[in-house]
Amino acid sequence: MEPVSDQFMQFHPIHGTNVRLDHSGTQATRVESFANGVCFSKWPLKPGEIFLIEIEDKEVGWCGHLRIGLTARDPRSLEVVPEYSIPNLTDLGDSWIFAITRNHNKIIEEAGVIEPRQGELVGGRRLGRGEEEDGAGDQGDEAARNTKPKTFFTDTHLYIENVRIPRDKLVGRSRPGRYSHILDDLYKTNALPPTARRSRIGVLYVPRGEGLADMHIVINGEDMGASAKGIATAGPLYAVVDVFAATKCVRIVQVEYGFSSLQTLCRKAIQKHIVHRMAIDWLELPEALKHYCKYE
Repeated sequence: MEPVSDQFMQFHPIHGTNVRLDHSGTQATRVESFANGVCFSKWPLKPGEIFLIEIEDKEVGWCGHLRIGLTARDPRSLEVVPEYSIPNLTDLGDSWIFAITRNHNKIIEEAGVIEPRQGELVGGRRLGRGEEEDGAGDQGDEAARNTKPKTFFTDTHLYIENVRIPRDKLVGRSRPGRYSHILDDLYKTNALPPTARRSRIGVLYVPRGEGLADMHIVINGEDMGASAKGIATAGPLYAVVDVFAATKCVRIVQVEYGFSSLQTLCRKAIQKHIVHRMAIDWLELPEALKHYCKYE
């Protein structure tokens, strides 16, 4: 199944008090403190449709990183946007949020684990609580290395159950600079840490039949597994992005399914006739178009 999406992804105008959106509604920046950075997708997600963001800026001095997930609660129904997605939003009972860390983002399916009931979380724990901090748990690192599947990034699509997602937008690229283009291949092999600048993180839900679905998080082109199972799909599900602590600014990356837009075809035509993407700076093009061609 390949999702059909005709909507331009944006953040909801209802968000945390410390969040500022740009004029396009696709960039969210936390302007103060480390909290009150909760954002939502402007529209509910469709089955198999990924809400993909890229980390644009970070802030030193804080412990913790981006948090992402789904909520069945319409942002317009909130009297006040919670200060934290975890635990404030998850405690409402209809939200499933995952805290992204430098390590330990992969969901390991253990043999003999009882399948959760409707709306219950994997392993019977609330996602985002009790996760190990960066650099902790050497044994966990070793287990993750041993269980990480081999992924071939020559594939044009990422397959999650019966959902097919174009792979070209899922992996971040190096920050534009004089020689940064030589790092592009390294970034595309998933060498970029999940919490680093230019890392791309997405959330989607995959239908499982009988009005239920599993939530999946994708980090730099790799599926982290079913982070939450048995989510009811009778009502709308919105994406949640918490611009928390060390994560300062994020930007939505538009993912196209099926036929490419005219904008994408023009970008590909420009990229086809240059030596490397940094050569775009030498072209007589509007700055906004140069930025689009270099980043996307």
